[in-house]
Amino acid sequence: MNVVPDTSVVIDGRVSATIEDGQFEGATISVPEAVVAELEAQANDGLDSGWDGLSELQRLAELADEGVISLEYIGERPSAIERGHASEGEIDALIRDLAEGLDATFLTSDIVQAEVAQAKGLDVEHVSPEIREVGTLTVEEFFDDQTMSVHLRSGAVPKAKRGELGEMRYEEIADEPLGEETIDEYAREIVDGAKESHDGFIELSEPGMKIVQFRDYRIAIGRPPFSDGIEITAVRPIAQTDIEDYEKADELKDRLLERQRGVLISGAPGAGKSTFAQAVARFISEHDYAVKTMEKPRDLQVGPEITQYTELAGEMEKTADALLMVRPDYTIYDEVRKTNDFEVFADMRLAGVGMIGVVHATRPIDALQRLVGRVELGMIPQVVDTVVYIEAGEVNTVYDVRTEVKVPAGLTEEDLARPVIQVTNFETGEPEYEIYTFNRQVVTVPLKDDEGGPGTESGVDRIAKQEIEREIRSIARGYVDVELRSQDKAVVYVEDDDISSVIGKGGGRITDVENRLGIDIDVRTHDENPNYGANAGGGGGAGAGASGGGGSQPGQMVQPEITSRHIVIPVDGNHGETVEVQAGGEYLFTATVSRGGEIQVSRGSAIADDLEHAIDRKDPVTVVPS
Repeated sequence: MNVVPDTSVVIDGRVSATIEDGQFEGATISVPEAVVAELEAQANDGLDSGWDGLSELQRLAELADEGVISLEYIGERPSAIERGHASEGEIDALIRDLAEGLDATFLTSDIVQAEVAQAKGLDVEHVSPEIREVGTLTVEEFFDDQTMSVHLRSGAVPKAKRGELGEMRYEEIADEPLGEETIDEYAREIVDGAKESHDGFIELSEPGMKIVQFRDYRIAIGRPPFSDGIEITAVRPIAQTDIEDYEKADELKDRLLERQRGVLISGAPGAGKSTFAQAVARFISEHDYAVKTMEKPRDLQVGPEITQYTELAGEMEKTADALLMVRPDYTIYDEVRKTNDFEVFADMRLAGVGMIGVVHATRPIDALQRLVGRVELGMIPQVVDTVVYIEAGEVNTVYDVRTEVKVPAGLTEEDLARPVIQVTNFETGEPEYEIYTFNRQVVTVPLKDDEGGPGTESGVDRIAKQEIEREIRSIARGYVDVELRSQDKAVVYVEDDDISSVIGKGGGRITDVENRLGIDIDVRTHDENPNYGANAGGGGGAGAGASGGGGSQPGQMVQPEITSRHIVIPVDGNHGETVEVQAGGEYLFTATVSRGGEIQVSRGSAIADDLEHAIDRKDPVTVVPS
């Protein structure tokens, strides 16, 4: 009796299992060279399936040495072109032809291959992969009730993160380092367990990296060449909460059930964002809302009534398209990080789906700032109307986000009214931030000036001084200094030769500036400025450096590039965020970093002149988060 196995049944280990059950005892097992080639290619790519198949061939060789079976290798090794078309069935066809030529029993665990072979008249034996109950994995033994994650690496002492939410400690949990053979055994046990258990699956399988979901554990396995050694990181949620466990729960519950909303759950890593998202998902699901999730990898702990989706064909956009057909009331989008994630989030929200996104942020307002530049400003409140900031496992801040057409706080003239995104503390009802477009720049202005301490300039003050500076510099040729006396009054100090130009005939020119800016301006010479020496000395010609003290802040040193039309400032990170540009430690202007990671200033403007002067003086130019 001849038996020809295909690749699937060799990888599953079911050839030797079937022989040991007595079904093919004494048979000749004819292994196609095409099977060997596939297994070799998979093993070279670092795939466990290749190694599993090669191990099965070794077991067959042992059975042949014991006289239980006869073993032979048949056919020719497939060409590179045939291997390249393996997914289209070329290798499967070669193996079936060999089985047909030998009039052999064709053994497979691939149902599609079995159906095709039967249609072609072959004698087919289809065996399903054995599913067994998987017990406790060795890696689980490193966990206790307060362990959130276990970190194992060849040649290193095992470590774990343990403690309460917000108070985690990274500590050693063993006395001796793990050997490579031991951790390799752990890794293979995890992968095998995920394949064999109904409670596990392989989320991601790439050369050098596997992500496994096994019961409540999300386990990442890194191997060379992706990592410089074998590493296992296993994570498990240490707390499962209900929304009632959080302060402000009643207000939040009413808000979530009132209608589908756009919510960002934000906080630092380990703060408890995902734990809160799980509680929200369970709550809204229990109140007759259809809830789904979008995750990569899938690790939220939710009930069976909530379907968890990952990337479809490697793209979350395709997942979103599929979900729109499923028509959920709410979708939990775990880990909204990249521009593409925010765009998918926005598209689904604007399609009418309630969206709850989990984002990293170190301040409550930072979560909203990450939308700036990624979503059209006027659309932000339609995409996100609620921001929940989690700190140390508790709801720290909740913001209500809405648009009003008004004069921004700190400005006075009615003709300066514009759409303003108002960010209000949900608990107190007090506005805390305003976001709007000013001089073609998106600005985020804190309405509470006490955050920076006594004497700190508010965002409105800085913007007002910047605009006054820009207007006066377009008229004056010498050094300009601005002192803001109040929200609607300022003093401008200029060179003696520029007084008449700035004021204009009959005061007409300065009146025009006052009307445009909505602020009263008193024009004086530098001799009347008691701080002139301090501001102008040592390179005071930077102009906008007069926009106030405060000294330099730590920031990113940048190297501006001057082109024929622009000054381009490259910025590493902070994409879509509002930043301050400083020269020599002095404030120049506020701008929003583009998606391409740069700030462009048109040459010929007052800001560009100040920046060019600073570059000529070789003042260090820095970018500081606003």
